[in-house]
Amino acid sequence: MARTDVVIAGFSETKVAYQSGRSAYGLAGLALSDLLERTGIEKKEIDGLSVTLALSEGSNPFFAVYMADALGLEPTWLNAGGIGGCSATGGVARAISAIRDGMCRVAVVMSADAPSTAWRSNYGAYRPEFQDPQGVQGPPATFGLLMSRYDHQYGLDPRALGKIAITQREHALHNPNALEKFRKPLTMDDYLASRPIADPLRILDCVMFCDGANAFLVMSEEEARARGLEKMVRPTAYAEVTNYRGSDAAPDITESGFYQVAPKVFGKSGLSPADIDMFQPYDDFTVAVLMQFEAFGFCRTGQGSAYVNDTDLSYRGSLPLNTGGGQISAGQPGLASGGLNLAEAVRQLFGEGGERQVARARNALVTGIGVIPYGRNWGCSAAMILEA
Repeated sequence: MARTDVVIAGFSETKVAYQSGRSAYGLAGLALSDLLERTGIEKKEIDGLSVTLALSEGSNPFFAVYMADALGLEPTWLNAGGIGGCSATGGVARAISAIRDGMCRVAVVMSADAPSTAWRSNYGAYRPEFQDPQGVQGPPATFGLLMSRYDHQYGLDPRALGKIAITQREHALHNPNALEKFRKPLTMDDYLASRPIADPLRILDCVMFCDGANAFLVMSEEEARARGLEKMVRPTAYAEVTNYRGSDAAPDITESGFYQVAPKVFGKSGLSPADIDMFQPYDDFTVAVLMQFEAFGFCRTGQGSAYVNDTDLSYRGSLPLNTGGGQISAGQPGLASGGLNLAEAVRQLFGEGGERQVARARNALVTGIGVIPYGRNWGCSAAMILEA
């Protein structure tokens, strides 16, 4: 990062729930209230706000403005994150820039969404004609296509995908914020018996939409210490790319923007894949996790199945994976989901992981994915390295 004396000095996260009946604004209010209580910050001190756009609120161009009003904030810096699951880490990076440039001193990065209660998304542009052709039933179908192509190129072991789902489910058992229906054990037999919904993609390869919110307090280390905040983590590297290889009419759909992002975050942080203490990747589908192991150099491209099968990914293991259960086993709160993985990383680095606490938690790699076009790799890719 251009400035490394800016820290995340607090976080909050609501429980995720299916059909909560709340709006994104109401969920954000819960997250902000908890953040203020946890940190002792007064609301009037917050002068910066980054908000992730919400599926449940539709294409409202003034969503961030209305969110500031709903929360009773008077920011001198306002950001609306429109890169989906990348918006939480992207919001932290943008808040750091705003603090560096003197646009604010105390920023909140807020993500809240309630798509299981209300779905008002309208993608528009040319997606209905070219990117979401007739008969494609959303992201599961596009990832089923991606899985088929990956399997054709490299070979894909269903048991490796099953291990990802099972490991994350084990972690969700220790996460009181996870969806209740996911807080029961999962076996390999359960996974292999789960029905295909977009062959070869099974229902247990997928997330479940739900409602929820998370928030992060960003300020300089000096500001944090002046307020008596002792727990903090330092974002030491961030990179993102949108529309990777967008000028290519027929890109390799198994090659994502993470191949460009990964060397940047490792180069900026001075760390290597072997130095990473935990991996909290965006996990809308199990194959996305497997492909990110490859893109970030934990293994060679095409060797993801073997790597997963040979590696202990539990919170006790050599590379703890999505220790809160991730979106696959905690639930996906719409476009607030990128903050779910980030919140777990911060929680672990704060030493607040409880029964699932990673023993050696010095750093974490967090990623985001945004937009799932048909017949291409995902539209946005972002990664952040945090250090205790």
